[in-house]
Amino acid sequence: MAIAATAGRSSGIDVSDAEMRKVVFASSLGTVFEWYDFYLYGALATIIGKHFFTGLTDSAQYVFALLAFAAGFFVRPFGAIIFGRLGDMIGRKYTFLITILIMGLSTFLVGVLPSYTAIGMAAPVILICLRLAQGLALGGEYGGAAIYVAEHAEDDRRGYRTSWIQTTATLGYFLSLIILLLCQYSSGADAASRDVAFGSEWGTWRIPFLISLALLGISVWIRLSLNESPLFTKMKEEGRLSAAPLAEAFATWSNMRIVILALLGLTAGQAVVWYGGQFYANIFLNKILQVDPFWTNVMVAIALALGAPFFIVFGWLSDKIGRKPIILAGCLLAALTYFPIFHAITQAANPELAAASVSSPVTIVADPNECRLQFDPVGKSKFTSPCDIAKTALVKKGIPYLNVAGPSGAAAIKIGDKLVPSYDGTAGDAKAKGEVFVKDLGEALKAAGYPAKSPINGVNWSVVGLLWLLMLYVTMVYGPIAAMLVEMFPTRFRYSAMSLPYHIGNGWFGGFLPFISVAIVASTGDIYSGLWYPITVAAATFVIGALFVSETRGKLLDREHA
Repeated sequence: MAIAATAGRSSGIDVSDAEMRKVVFASSLGTVFEWYDFYLYGALATIIGKHFFTGLTDSAQYVFALLAFAAGFFVRPFGAIIFGRLGDMIGRKYTFLITILIMGLSTFLVGVLPSYTAIGMAAPVILICLRLAQGLALGGEYGGAAIYVAEHAEDDRRGYRTSWIQTTATLGYFLSLIILLLCQYSSGADAASRDVAFGSEWGTWRIPFLISLALLGISVWIRLSLNESPLFTKMKEEGRLSAAPLAEAFATWSNMRIVILALLGLTAGQAVVWYGGQFYANIFLNKILQVDPFWTNVMVAIALALGAPFFIVFGWLSDKIGRKPIILAGCLLAALTYFPIFHAITQAANPELAAASVSSPVTIVADPNECRLQFDPVGKSKFTSPCDIAKTALVKKGIPYLNVAGPSGAAAIKIGDKLVPSYDGTAGDAKAKGEVFVKDLGEALKAAGYPAKSPINGVNWSVVGLLWLLMLYVTMVYGPIAAMLVEMFPTRFRYSAMSLPYHIGNGWFGGFLPFISVAIVASTGDIYSGLWYPITVAAATFVIGALFVSETRGKLLDREHA
């Protein structure tokens, strides 16, 4: 039985049920594999930092690994421009075949890339180049897959059909976590042996990257069996292809205005809710609350699995009540509840830390002019002043602290009523004083009830429930957005126009969220201060979207103008 495709009621294009299922399955499966490739790097950032940025300090290694991760996000909008133009001129199918080849091969090459100790500076340089290639490819992948499905789908089921594409980012992240957990678990019986064996040179951590070659073969084989989008084919046959899709999309104010509104009134907020609820929640548990990374990934994976079906639910619901109210409601809920949710995560994941920070708050008493930002993106800063040394010690232990002005030339850490003096790292006896300082600080923190790490040694279902709630917000903002972005632009330059705001939003506003939020926490000492970034962006998107973005449900796709 034939069903009308997107705009089929006005264009006469019919797509069978079997063909529609094949289109959704093939597009979604290939995109899952591509997201798997992209997020695998993020999940392995700590290990990658140790192997490819060996000449730096531990904290600088992790920062550089995050910066290399962010490089892939930075170039995503440029990939959107390059591949968006190709998609509007040569077709959707062939463009996202090219992108998946670039992504898969780049990921595989990371798995065989020699480390810093083997080839020196060439290792991080090549690594960053591969990350840039991944980012460019992803910039063209998502728009092609979303448009391809939407241009096959029925007018009144477009939100539901495209919501399957929306599951792919989370499912790719989920798949990367599962593969990593299996590899990590197989490398040792206990946490200590797992971490050592998994992170060893040419150890188990490379296997997930190498697996991508098999996933690439499956994805290419499936996508080669697909036909071109019926709307693109019809437009090509009628001679209506755009000769300059980028100029049509971005050089005309009426179209550029819609691009800007799609960014500021939709994708920016969607992106920070997505990355805040999945990636930053993972970092918060592991790096700040000191939860074992293995169990952090297990709990995040469970929450992702429980939340993923709601992409379909909210995509389906958007066909009934509209895309805009669901997306903006997700942004508003995140802005209003992130602080209480993350406070509750602390209570559940590290209750001793939460209790100690209330009963015995930590304060650094020092001249603020002698305190520097505890964030070293180039790995060359020397934190030697008494204030810097005090802050570095607390950041390393994941201890929240406040800053209070004190006398020049000295600094001390106040833990409840106890004072631990810091020292000058440039003094001749700095080493001896450092040993005393570390010992006294450890004893004072222990006496005040501060734990060395989280007590979690298994699945904490309270944490999983809170992660699931964050995941629910993700599904609200992300489930309907593909359909809405596709509906905002005409077929002639749709690939170019929708890809750019999506990838600026998700590549820049969202992709840089872990880096920005970690920097804010490091500079203030407040473990919750990093939340101000996603909250502010989500709130701004809610206001802009509510006032200026129009609902798109019911729009025909086969039209000449936005």
